Amino acid sequence: MAVTDSAVVPVEAPGESQGARDGDAAASEGARAAHEGILRRQSARESAARTYARALPIVPVRARGLTIEGADGRRYLDCLSGAGTLALGHNHPVVLEAIRKVLDSGAPLQVLDLATPVKDAFTTELFRTLPPRFAERARVQFCGPAGTDAVEAAFKLVRAATGRTGMLAFTGAYHGMTAGALEASGGATHARVARLPYPQDYRCPFGVGGDRGAELSARWTESLLDDPKSGVPLPAGMILESVQGEGGVIPAPDAWMRRMREITEARSVPLIVDEVQTGVGRTGTFWAVEHSGVTPDVMVLSKAIGGSLPLAVVVYREDLDVWQPGAHAGTFRGNQLAMAAGTATLAHVRENGLAERAATVGAHMLNQLRGLAAEFPCIGDVRGRGLMIGLELVDPEGPPSPAPDGPRPAAPELAAAVQRECLRRGLIVELGGRRSSVVRLLPPLTISDEQTSAVLDRLADAVKAVAQGDRRLGRDGTRATDGSR
Repeated sequence: MAVTDSAVVPVEAPGESQGARDGDAAASEGARAAHEGILRRQSARESAARTYARALPIVPVRARGLTIEGADGRRYLDCLSGAGTLALGHNHPVVLEAIRKVLDSGAPLQVLDLATPVKDAFTTELFRTLPPRFAERARVQFCGPAGTDAVEAAFKLVRAATGRTGMLAFTGAYHGMTAGALEASGGATHARVARLPYPQDYRCPFGVGGDRGAELSARWTESLLDDPKSGVPLPAGMILESVQGEGGVIPAPDAWMRRMREITEARSVPLIVDEVQTGVGRTGTFWAVEHSGVTPDVMVLSKAIGGSLPLAVVVYREDLDVWQPGAHAGTFRGNQLAMAAGTATLAHVRENGLAERAATVGAHMLNQLRGLAAEFPCIGDVRGRGLMIGLELVDPEGPPSPAPDGPRPAAPELAAAVQRECLRRGLIVELGGRRSSVVRLLPPLTISDEQTSAVLDRLADAVKAVAQGDRRLGRDGTRATDGSR
């Protein structure tokens, strides 16, 4: 497919003088040198724990909406969006205006947990967006500025309220990087958390998928809780994601979500829904839990609620509010700029129907990408909800499992190659999934139809380059014989 809004250096304009060309070339060379110098210094100075910088060797200097411009002058379409933080894209006018208004007012920028007009406006707008049955009896706790701290707060809350200690979580989950959040995430090695099977169609843990697989997951949960010899005492709470993001963009079936609510409610186990990445319109409803109609006991919120700035809260049923003063705190829980930016973002999404827009655009993108999967067998599965989309890359020559018609082995090397080819074409995407084999798209909710086409074109070109260049795969999954690259 054609690449639009190219990220490469533009061709010479008609009538351009040699002097102008030489000047432009010198400026371009200087920009590239500055870009490379910054990257070298980052590599020499920053921790080995850095992640995105390894796969995305760019130096952003300007950004607006979907577009990022690097220090070397190249432009990119950003479908990472700060890992889902930028619901409105980069530097949206309503966000910038909200920040300027606070700066110009002389208001304090950091106030711990004191009440301010800015905080009151944020809380009011937040409660306006929450599921009505939940909002009418909810309390909010402002936490440290990252989602993982809100997860920790949620765990402390339900443990204090129930007097129990254990937690239930799901395979493939991701809830943050602090100790308690990691225990509930899929990569945990030592945990006080019982792990439950998360339903999915493509790689169903029971080998059946669909409604039957979801039903078996629910039955497993019931058995674990009700069997006195399961080794799992009644827990303090259950935490889940309505769509697993880092786990590979796996939407939970709505009926299964309702079963989890029934199971937990019948046993007085608080249900915690992690909306850190799925919230603020991302999946086609304002909060992803709304797809199922479930009313949780606790919601964990961060990322987009701060309008691009650090902010995290836990919202919960008022009868769980048994904390003593200071039971959970954080110095930077009074970030006024983030609250102002968050209020503007929440209101803009709500007033302009951007959740509904995400549902429409996301459905179109999924349909187009499923057509691409039919053409290239290295795409094993296309899935998602709203503007939270994933393509799982597989080895089309690998043995299917667990049955002859089962999924083929994950291919993280192909996913990484697609990510690199996307970047060459000016498209930023993320990788996720169990083996980093899922190419993830998290574009801002403000993406236009023209930009959507450009994203799809560039991604299709990248997949084609990998399939026909790196692996020489045909429509039937066999290798070509010429060995060219």
